[in-house]
Amino acid sequence: MANNNLIPSKKQVTLYLLPSFVIYGFTVLIPIVMAIYYGFFKWSGGPKKEFIGFKNYIDILGDEIFWKSLSNNFYVVVFSIVVQVGIAFFIAVLLNTKYIKFKNLHRSTIYFPSILSSVIIGFVWSILYDYNYGLINFFLEFFGMGDLKQAWLSNPNLVMTLVCIAMVWQYIGTYLIIFLAGFGAIDTSIFEMAEIDGANVFQKALYITLPMLKNVFAVCVILCFSGSMKSFDHVITMTAGGPGNASNLIALYAYQSSFLHYKLGYGAALSVAILFISLIILLIAGFITKKFNKD
Repeated sequence: MANNNLIPSKKQVTLYLLPSFVIYGFTVLIPIVMAIYYGFFKWSGGPKKEFIGFKNYIDILGDEIFWKSLSNNFYVVVFSIVVQVGIAFFIAVLLNTKYIKFKNLHRSTIYFPSILSSVIIGFVWSILYDYNYGLINFFLEFFGMGDLKQAWLSNPNLVMTLVCIAMVWQYIGTYLIIFLAGFGAIDTSIFEMAEIDGANVFQKALYITLPMLKNVFAVCVILCFSGSMKSFDHVITMTAGGPGNASNLIALYAYQSSFLHYKLGYGAALSVAILFISLIILLIAGFITKKFNKD
């Protein structure tokens, strides 16, 4: 018979959760409300603010830099989901085979970049891409292909892809751990029976692992999307949004508008736009995921 003394009362549960709600309110809810509020003002800082209604939000619709930044954000999202999640799944499949040795070493090595600061990662990859001292140009010169050398991060046609490569390299380990946790929940006897029937590694991955990890894939896609939409550190460290606005992202553009151009009201409106767009896409993704799981 259960001991009622061990069951917490509603008051105890409320007191236990209250600190978390207070911290969440001060760090998330209040900043969101204040951003929405300041988005209705023309404000350059200081005590004076001019109420302009929805003008900041209307101006966003005609802002070419905003749309360029938004398209860059979507490029990061697609690139990260396809390459980052795809490579993480492929590595997880390999690490779950009997042919790979020193599995713990591989896991630790791949996961290590995930614990580093994004600023550090940005500096490291900036050095790799550097025209004078970068390893890429060094090896091109070493193998007699010096005519291919270039200032990589100054090429507007390549800069977003190069920045995305740095992001993917850092966070593959995060999604690898998620996939490995998903693999751990699959009964190994299923794979053993598939091997008896003659299935190879890729057939098992395609016909067994993929269907059984669809919920894990959904989690990875949502995490990847939310992380990509708020990308900031890598870009400001590697390119600062340049050349021109070729690598600008919405979060960086909001920062530039607020703290470099002193248009804090417009920067707040941009922040609200990021939140609004992200929520819409996440709701659509959640709806599709639920429908897919039902099917």
